[in-house]
Amino acid sequence: MYYSLFEIFALGIGPSSSHTVGPMRAAKRYVENLLSQKKYKDVKNVKVTLYGSLALTGEGHGTLKAIVFGLMGLDAATMDLEYDYIAACKKSKKLCLGGKHNIGFDYDKDLILEKKVFLPQHSNGMKFSAYDKNGKIILEETYFSVGGGTIARSDEMERRIERKPYKVPYQFDSCQQLIDVCRNQKLTISELVLKNEKSLYPEMSVHKEILNLAQIMQNTIDRGILKDGILPGGLNLKRRAPVMYADLASRFVENDVDALTIVDWINLWAIAVAEENASGGRIVTAPTMGSAGVLPSVMRYYQRFAIRRSPYTVEKANVVFLTTASAICSLYRSNASISGAEVGCQGEIGVACSMAAGALVAVLGGTLQQIENAAEIAMEHNLGLTCDPIKGLVQAPCIERNAMGAVKAVNAARLALRNTNSFHLVSLDSIIKTMYETGLSLSSRYKETSLAGLAKNVKC
Repeated sequence: MYYSLFEIFALGIGPSSSHTVGPMRAAKRYVENLLSQKKYKDVKNVKVTLYGSLALTGEGHGTLKAIVFGLMGLDAATMDLEYDYIAACKKSKKLCLGGKHNIGFDYDKDLILEKKVFLPQHSNGMKFSAYDKNGKIILEETYFSVGGGTIARSDEMERRIERKPYKVPYQFDSCQQLIDVCRNQKLTISELVLKNEKSLYPEMSVHKEILNLAQIMQNTIDRGILKDGILPGGLNLKRRAPVMYADLASRFVENDVDALTIVDWINLWAIAVAEENASGGRIVTAPTMGSAGVLPSVMRYYQRFAIRRSPYTVEKANVVFLTTASAICSLYRSNASISGAEVGCQGEIGVACSMAAGALVAVLGGTLQQIENAAEIAMEHNLGLTCDPIKGLVQAPCIERNAMGAVKAVNAARLALRNTNSFHLVSLDSIIKTMYETGLSLSSRYKETSLAGLAKNVKC
């Protein structure tokens, strides 16, 4: 099933798409439903109950703050990141629902963490309850954050996978179908996606908005490179990007030749974005917040080092890269998952790596089969990757995993471009199926709960 590029690449507040962006959207949607009722002025109090993974890693992943932002009706694109909304809420014990109705709100009591309760529909569950002065419920709704910032209310979960398809010229449910359509219509994957997007949105805006997303991604690298200091959350991790950049810049000035310097730059760019995300910055999901450094880093790699081998200008290459990546992500969202809480980090870093690898091959003029091969190679070597963030923070091992994912994507692309055979043994469709089966088989302790792995064995 086709997912729009603008669903896959969306603006949000870090550090987690499923634990921050999704809950913020759910809270905002709940408040909009609440304010649409005539009795909304009778609301005296709202309580939010978080379940499962959201409860276990809610504080480290910024979930509690995101819920408050959503209840206040704030928007990720416009909210003031310098203002401390949470401190104001805690001090006054009040908040303004959707910016329209003031209620009492105790941050420490009205956000309830049910760490041992996992709702059957999904491990990222949250319940919103509004009460009047007599304690009577005015509106109660349960939502789930299902990956990449996407949310579904409890009554929508059954049809989440079979949601109503977009009315686009070209639908595809598998990579083989995607390739067949491209061949039959004599289209590249990028051209197919652009035709679909232009059937959903005004034609003049599609190209402009894609380039805008590309620019935001690159701006995030630049911000991350320049910012110094300690990342929030209690691990006391110092930002590494500024020091890495200074070292690489000095080596460039001094003409210090190292055949692997390009790898150092790729690492730097991915870490810069991941550190911005970890600090709660404004980030583009790609396809999640936890993996948001992979695609921007690979994008800058071809801009700086490989554009001469591309048949496209930099601007056109950016469009080809993001459109191709979004088509690959559609396959994962349709047939598997991009939620770390559902399938582990293979659904986040693994999918981002697969998207970036296939998209890089497209930018460098590879064939449809080479694009598929690159995306498959990238995921094949991320199978079984667990999600075990230390202290529930999107920092260790998450920041370095972005760098590893970016470098692995470039290597997967290079392997695929040097495979001139018309056949490769493992298909992308088979690897997506395998990834999903592997993810479902993982213990829940290794799926964004911080109950095992590094989160258990690293003492801090």
